[in-house]
Amino acid sequence: MNWQQIQPFLVALAIGLLIGLERERSHIRKIPAGSRSFALLSLAGVVSASFDEWVVVAGLVGVSALVALSYFRTSAEDAGITTAIAALVAYLLGALALTRPALAVALAVVVAGLLVSKARIHHFAREVVSEVEVEDAIRFLVVAFVILPLLPDRNLGPYGVLNPSKVWLLVVLLTGIGWFGYIGVRALGRERGLLVTGLAGGFVSASATTASMARLSRTAASLRPPLAGALLASLATFIQLLIVIAVIDVDVLRLLWPPVVAGAAVLVGISVFVARGAHRPTEDTADDSATDATPSGRPFALRPALILAAVLTFALFVARWGADVFGARGAVLAAFASGLADAHAGSVAAASLAAKGDITVDAALVAIAAALGSNLIVKIVLAFTAGGRRFGLGFLSCMAAPAIVFGVAMAAMIAAP
Repeated sequence: MNWQQIQPFLVALAIGLLIGLERERSHIRKIPAGSRSFALLSLAGVVSASFDEWVVVAGLVGVSALVALSYFRTSAEDAGITTAIAALVAYLLGALALTRPALAVALAVVVAGLLVSKARIHHFAREVVSEVEVEDAIRFLVVAFVILPLLPDRNLGPYGVLNPSKVWLLVVLLTGIGWFGYIGVRALGRERGLLVTGLAGGFVSASATTASMARLSRTAASLRPPLAGALLASLATFIQLLIVIAVIDVDVLRLLWPPVVAGAAVLVGISVFVARGAHRPTEDTADDSATDATPSGRPFALRPALILAAVLTFALFVARWGADVFGARGAVLAAFASGLADAHAGSVAAASLAAKGDITVDAALVAIAAALGSNLIVKIVLAFTAGGRRFGLGFLSCMAAPAIVFGVAMAAMIAAP
């Protein structure tokens, strides 16, 4: 007998012991199945799989009957059914170990992690996530896994800019990022509320988040938390840009990610420096800061995502028209104009043109830089108008270094052969 033949049985034994030890240690009272029982169940699974798939099915029926009998005999003392389900899972993972041992081990680790995290998961489900957030999570799943697969993946409309599947994929990305950002604010607590709100809000609209943080700075006891939140909103722009461009064109992404990562790294360093002391509010301002940090609205916002997707589609149409009439320069001008409304609109349009071969990748990079530049101008103007001279100068001085680093790195990528 060689190693290849004995490996599945050792893997099954390890899986059963892992799950069984966790179940035995997590129960103060005696349970119907301990570590030895789970190890034997996994071994039974791999032995059954070595015969035939119908033997696995027959074994599953027998194990289910034994688990059900044990559950009914002990349910008066412990009404939990998790151990019974874990026993069935151990048997099935043992059967899987015969043909796919690596996958069986990975799933066993996930199962053990879920079992160990009982208290954390219950706390998150009962105290962190509200009923409204669960309802919005279901809506997001419908948007992502019901509507998206039904949409056709083909180019429609003038210049072929309307692809229902790709447009809705952008809606899924925007709503998903916004939902997870909202939950992040709830999970991390109010102390980090402004910072997390700034980062999460930046995924929806960095310009609007910058204006909101600027308004908060007028009444906040310290300028640092809202300024750090505004900077993190711009960081979200960089992150979201890479995600969206990765969906559109990998060739553009290959040249775009070094400048974006360089600028984002500088921005992270500056944000950390500005945020120092943001988590230490005074007793007089602690309650006010917590109130400002509480997320408003619903976590699933479909209307803003639809509007932004429409803006992106229109920007793509304008860029396609400009490239058709004026060439690459028209695409750059269209991207700059689109960036005044949203940084991603012109960027997505330029990347889409490059993916179709209408403009070169270098021209797309110039257009993306133009869109980010015009959007930065808008955010600086909002910082001054909504937050006043002090906040505006702080935002301008903090964004100067990341913008310069990004511009220099972008120029180097374009000039490289």
